[in-house]
Amino acid sequence: MSRMRIAFDLSFTHTEGKWASPGSWVGADYPDLGMFTELAMAAERGGVDMLFFGDGVGIPDTWQGSMDAAIEYGIQWPRQDMSPFIAAMAQATSHIGFGLTYSSTYMHPFYVARLLNSLDHVTGGRIAFNVVASGRVSDAANYGLDALPDHDGRYERMEEFVHVCRALWDSVEPDAIVRDRATGRFADPAKVHRVDHDGPYFKVAGPLPSVPSPQGHPVLVQAGASPRGIAASAAFADVVFGMGGHLPSQVSHRERLDAALVAAGRDPADVGILWAIQVLVAATEAEAKSRKDQMAQMLPLDAVGTYLSYNSGFDFSTLPASFALAEVAEAIAAAQATQAGFVQRLIAQRGSDATMTRAEFFDEGWRWATGYEQTIAGTAEQVADELEQQFAATGERGGFMICNPLSMPGTLNDVIGLLMPELRRRGLVREHYAGTTLRDNLLGR
Repeated sequence: MSRMRIAFDLSFTHTEGKWASPGSWVGADYPDLGMFTELAMAAERGGVDMLFFGDGVGIPDTWQGSMDAAIEYGIQWPRQDMSPFIAAMAQATSHIGFGLTYSSTYMHPFYVARLLNSLDHVTGGRIAFNVVASGRVSDAANYGLDALPDHDGRYERMEEFVHVCRALWDSVEPDAIVRDRATGRFADPAKVHRVDHDGPYFKVAGPLPSVPSPQGHPVLVQAGASPRGIAASAAFADVVFGMGGHLPSQVSHRERLDAALVAAGRDPADVGILWAIQVLVAATEAEAKSRKDQMAQMLPLDAVGTYLSYNSGFDFSTLPASFALAEVAEAIAAAQATQAGFVQRLIAQRGSDATMTRAEFFDEGWRWATGYEQTIAGTAEQVADELEQQFAATGERGGFMICNPLSMPGTLNDVIGLLMPELRRRGLVREHYAGTTLRDNLLGR
């Protein structure tokens, strides 16, 4: 029987109003290390496979050309570099893995390869690298760019970036270090190799001046859902991060990824998708639904507009009273912004020829910005029923990336205390960790 892998996405536990919601921390504020360490230990006790941290380096300023609303309402900011936090969390745990995000659009592969090698040592082989092709203008501005690079070009750079990282991780063979005290010979030169990469985007000599890490390569995660993004996933991803909440879109993503994997000469059975979902689990259905209703009050219009505009790369404050979804999608594509997001989900649901009023758009938009649309609320049995159905419909490969819809640590403690035992009772998740590395636990069959 195939078993689900379960990860927690902790990227936004403190943004979009969650910091003030019932069940949130009292007496500690982001980025208090104790908050993350406590959650990591609880998640490991619950058998969670990975804690995941997305990233972005700009404060959203697409909405009305200003970052004021993002600052006022805490939309997608503040964001820390989570690498030192992960190093600390790893010392309090022994099995759970950690997913870390860096941008292939702006970062250099030598720096990232060396950093992740070190983190894999510190964690004992529990690091995943979420490789992203950045699609947000405010992020680009912090790296000296006036506009986003070409959409497909970002994925070409990503593929070269990963190629260089892999070459660097392989540049020192696993048995290169001999440490012969009798002869004073530390390593075998025949097993340390230059890379000498000279490509369109990067020139790197190598080798990596590091000892091979426990996993050799960190687990590679990628989230592209556009045709070019799926091709990149098929080229190198060990596991894919996909958008949940709309089963027909999930089935389509799985089918398109499988076709791309076959075209790339890879076995589709080897690459799972972790579907991003939100869950609210409670002892009774009524309690869970009541918590979900609280989400409607989390964000005012400016905050919703800020969230949607930042993540789509288009200023939705400029929308006319009525418009066609296809026109907005074309404008987003012309700006080289993300081609898989809220507007694309609306098109999947309504069709590209559908028209909407501005009021209808923002009425749907708050559901997306808060995660209301993809939040499954109910008892542990009801939520497990839904996850089991989605898992079967999408090929029983991968599992779920559970995002935080309401508060930290309350919501996630309910997942650990209520949902995980129910999934385990059904045999849908494993009783124990399969091994000591994240590769063992997340990718092993």
